[in-house]
Amino acid sequence: MPVRRRLLAAAITTAAACLGAQALPAAAANGSGTVVSRGVTIPAFYRPPAELPAAEGALIRSEPLPLALSLPGLHGPLPGRATRLMYRSTDSNGLPVAVTGAYIEPAAAWKGRGPRPLVAVAPGTMGQGDQCAASMGLERPLLFNGRTVSVGYEDLAIYRLLAEGAAVVVTDYIGLGATDRLHTYVNRVDGAHAVLDAVRAAHAVPGASVTPASRVGLFGYSQGGGATAAAAELQPAYAPEIALAGTYSGAPPAELTSVTAAIDGSDLAGALGWSVNGFLQTDPALRPIAEAHLNTAGKAALADLSTMCVGDALFAYGSAHSTAWTKDGQSIDAVIREEPALRAFLDDQRIGRLKPASPVRVATGVSDDLVPHAQARALAVDWCRKGADVTYKPVVLPDAGRALVNHFVPLLADQGAAVSWLTDRLSGRPAASNCRSLPMQP
Repeated sequence: MPVRRRLLAAAITTAAACLGAQALPAAAANGSGTVVSRGVTIPAFYRPPAELPAAEGALIRSEPLPLALSLPGLHGPLPGRATRLMYRSTDSNGLPVAVTGAYIEPAAAWKGRGPRPLVAVAPGTMGQGDQCAASMGLERPLLFNGRTVSVGYEDLAIYRLLAEGAAVVVTDYIGLGATDRLHTYVNRVDGAHAVLDAVRAAHAVPGASVTPASRVGLFGYSQGGGATAAAAELQPAYAPEIALAGTYSGAPPAELTSVTAAIDGSDLAGALGWSVNGFLQTDPALRPIAEAHLNTAGKAALADLSTMCVGDALFAYGSAHSTAWTKDGQSIDAVIREEPALRAFLDDQRIGRLKPASPVRVATGVSDDLVPHAQARALAVDWCRKGADVTYKPVVLPDAGRALVNHFVPLLADQGAAVSWLTDRLSGRPAASNCRSLPMQP
């Protein structure tokens, strides 16, 4: 069987098998300084140093990362050799921060034009506990210890990209994995910077074959789609030296007010807690507002969710309604709408106000009512109106009647096409924008 087919078959098998107002993480350091989150000991690698390098994207440390799925090959292990990373980034407050992730040097040869390219993968929602980090998911695709459930579902996309011969760097995002702060879930600037600085760090990995001439692609769905969309917008100003050839943004949460309302009461209602926790991590001035509205149950939920992965949250908070978390029975969405500071904070998270300088592909399921289709499509329209090179792809599937299913199935249904589109950009082929027809589509 050809290498590419062996890798895809193995990856699919793995994926199928896996298938207070200030919310302080319940993860705690024991007497030796070891951090434990929901019974999972976080490796010492993930503890940031006291001082960080000055340069954005500087590699702080690295070590070999054993992949859970690795096959022997003539020229080394398949799909490649992985390295765990810690690198320097800058958060949305302009402060230096340590971010973790992973780089995988593929065994497969790059058959496209030019030198071997690099793809930065921005993971979808993993949770807020450090044990949920995507880099740990490469080593341990399924984590279940009775207290936490984490699935490395992004491994499938990563292995598909490696099978194409592209090198891959994966970010864990700010505060996820690295144990010094809480993950700033769906923060536009934090996510974009973490993605772009991962690209910079990859070039410093010992043994990496990527060069400054390597074309770069960004790949993400859901939370990852928002991060790559934001990165595509910010790249010209934040990382102009990166040779960005194309960006795939699947189901991006581009307008958080709509997304907040949609996830309340859904299977993924726990993401409300991750969002609020992240907002408070970014802007402590919002804490008095949260204190004024959250009741005891709401504060307890936020603290509990701060250490949870997606699997935990599905079991513990699936279908929860935020009206049970507030003193007056209002939903979180209603609270946001009545508080100017919260409205302004979410408005600042809006993606689509800047023009990407390179091609972007926006894909969204037309039945997606978890990360609503309309606001994702509006992102593509916003970019088109600015003159960006946009390929918009509506993923038409039957309505499954469950928001989480309507959101997750397009990820799998469109993934092959997304990888192919990005591979074409990494080979230097021009994109075929469909902006001229997009505004007239329903």
